[in-house]
Amino acid sequence: MAGKLLRRPGEPQRATFLELFFDLVFVLAFFRLSHGLLDQLTWTGAFQTLVLLLALWWVWSHISGTTDIFDPHRPPLQLLVIASMLGSLVMAAAAPEAFGRHGLIFAGTYVAVQIGASVVLALLVRGHETQRAFQRILFWFAVSAVPWIAGAVAHGTARMALWTLAVAIEYTASVLRLPTPGLGRLNASELAILGEHLAERFRQFFIIALGEMILVTGLAFSESGFDVAHSAAVLVSFATTALLWRIYIFRAGELLAEAIAVAPDPLRLSLSATYSHPIMVAGVVASSVGAELVIAHPFGHTQPAWIAVLLGGPALFLIGRGVVEHTVFGRVSRDRPIGVLVLAALAPAMLLVPPLLVALAATAVLAGIAVADAARARGRPSEPPSPVTFLIVPSRGLLGRPARYDLLPLSYG
Repeated sequence: MAGKLLRRPGEPQRATFLELFFDLVFVLAFFRLSHGLLDQLTWTGAFQTLVLLLALWWVWSHISGTTDIFDPHRPPLQLLVIASMLGSLVMAAAAPEAFGRHGLIFAGTYVAVQIGASVVLALLVRGHETQRAFQRILFWFAVSAVPWIAGAVAHGTARMALWTLAVAIEYTASVLRLPTPGLGRLNASELAILGEHLAERFRQFFIIALGEMILVTGLAFSESGFDVAHSAAVLVSFATTALLWRIYIFRAGELLAEAIAVAPDPLRLSLSATYSHPIMVAGVVASSVGAELVIAHPFGHTQPAWIAVLLGGPALFLIGRGVVEHTVFGRVSRDRPIGVLVLAALAPAMLLVPPLLVALAATAVLAGIAVADAARARGRPSEPPSPVTFLIVPSRGLLGRPARYDLLPLSYG
């Protein structure tokens, strides 16, 4: 049974229509998250939005990882993906009130999707070596389910603390390769990483996030009117969206699949990409909130919270994009950190100008980075991916016995 469900070597690695269909629900999820943040534009609201985004991202990552291993044309996998899509829809609908009256709906659905999918997958591959991987995943989702459900029945700060703990458990366990009693850590040989498929799924998810920004821009424009000031705000928002796409896809975004293919440890590299993308998506969600504010009040009074989303959104995106670049090339272009520093330096002065000029300043920084990328690449051959290779070196303890194992950079080629 398992052999028929798993992808076979040499089969096409392109994403299927089923996976694109699954992604549609995340347009709603991002839209609901951005509106929840807009309604509570405070540090607390931002942190709550981040926790919910990480939970939704983990659902997407779990299902996308499943279709990376299993053949999505098989009926059992199609049913699993569609059921998970329904659960994601419920989570998206509950997200704005997840820290209020819909906490149990959000957390209960999340736990049901993650544990339910893990149980089904472990049963589908019973007797196959891949089963051990899904048993580890199931164990850690069962562990994190405790603070998820406990947080759902708690209130206020307690819910935030418990849900933060749940997210931290899941992400930390993944970094440590799911160490599980009786099963040990995840072995890369247990899961075949399909670089082309995984990279395409990451790109599609990022495009979905940009699609939500386009949706927010269009809805805000239709409600505000078509005069010169609001039209200028829409042009700036659209330019920002286009620049985010351009900077993301330029070279590193295009070569992620090749980097995974040539990496000595594809699992480590795919985990790095998995962790960098929610940072970029968080930046896009913040930028969409800023776009809605600017379109509604292009020449209004600029508030500190507005500056945080208008400049902080692009800054978050650049940080995540720098991680992707390091994942692919083993280095980060100087214009990425310079852009983050320029955005931070501009923040104090932005209190003196209207929101439209704040948005224009962020767009100008992104445009400068895009131009620098193009200028750096002009007349030069395309740079091949060169992910960092690590050498495991035992560190000696007392009596010459190995005390621990350190990961040392071996090369960047």
